[in-house]
Amino acid sequence: MKYIMKENGFYTELPYGPLHISSTDEHGFRPYQLLVSSIAVCSGGVLRKVLEKMRLPFEDIQMETEVERNPEHANRIEGIQLHFIIKGNVDETKVQKALHVARKNCAMVQSVEGSINIVETFEVIK
Repeated sequence: MKYIMKENGFYTELPYGPLHISSTDEHGFRPYQLLVSSIAVCSGGVLRKVLEKMRLPFEDIQMETEVERNPEHANRIEGIQLHFIIKGNVDETKVQKALHVARKNCAMVQSVEGSINIVETFEVIK
């Protein structure tokens, strides 16, 4: 990927369209938002595939995140709470197993393992 500087950040052209990145919300996505989004969406996508392979019936998956940053160390991300909201008639014990498998197979989570504390929780809405 190639990044091109602009007045308030950088951008890149991707197959889906341009991606604008900036340190301010007014001019693009902030780098920490992209990192958290990558981790959350990778986790959610892998969880979806695992649930489908387990033949567990679900209608929807949503995720909520909370981010812990350390302002004394360059405002680095030290923790991410991923909360999955799964709509469907699924057994919670099986969802817990699926979440464990998903964590082990999510490239983004594995990339930051040992650097960022990632905690995953879930709830099932029937």
